[in-house]
Formats: sequence, structure tokens, C-alpha cells
Amino acid sequence: MGAALPGAVVREAPELIDRVPHVPVDVPPSWAAFFDGYGAEEAEDAHRRADALTGRFACPAATETHEVLVTHAYQVAWLVRDALDAPPVRWLGLNWGNAALTVIEYRDGTAPTVLLYNDMGHLPAEPRWTGFGPGTRP
Repeated sequence: MGAALPGAVVREAPELIDRVPHVPVDVPPSWAAFFDGYGAEEAEDAHRRADALTGRFACPAATETHEVLVTHAYQVAWLVRDALDAPPVRWLGLNWGNAALTVIEYRDGTAPTVLLYNDMGHLPAEPRWTGFGPGTRP
């Protein structure tokens, strides 16, 4: 991917690995099967990952910076939930399509701004699908 962005610095980020960022204390009934088997150790590990993710990416930089994060739906959902100051359990209902674009702006002294959310306009119609819920297929 770095070849498509000449001059861009490409770095791996362990915070962006496809892992659950938060295990709710009170799991919503519709998510019970998903979280079946998650114990206290997994919940604590998820909490550490969520803190690391927001600590690294959900804050203004010292100088104007533009970062492209190539990651998974769970991490995007967690960052959007954080930007909207929503309760931790809210990440569960934020579904994304493959290759969708989301842009969050962080500036000193202001709340984060979600500028673009799950935009798939750059894709042909067929892949514009979140895979969640009835009737979501184009």
C-alpha cells in the first residue's frame, strides 16, 4: 500500500489489529452469543487495547498531521464512539462496509469532529455493503 502513497511514511500499529476494543459489563442480549466465553482477563485486555487505541490516535497532534489508518471495523467503531463521547457499549452498533472511509478531525480546544462516516462512494455498487442487517445489500 505504501507504493500508492509516494512520500508517505508507512508504519505498523499494534493498536489497529482486529481485536475487540471493549467488552461491556452488561452485554446487550442481542450480543450475548458474540461475547460468550469472554472472561475478566479478556475484558481487561480489551480495555487496555481500547485505551492504547484512543491514546495514540484520538488526540490532536503537536503539529498539523494527517494519518490514514488502515484497520478493521471494531477499531473504527471505537474511535467514532470516542469522538462522539458516547458510552463505551455504543461501539457495538456502529457497522462498517469494507473499504469504507471515515474521517475524524482532532483540534486543540475543541471536541473531535466526525467529518465523514462510513463513506463508500468511491466503490462500485456491489461492494457497498456492511454485511449487517436485512436489506443492506445493494
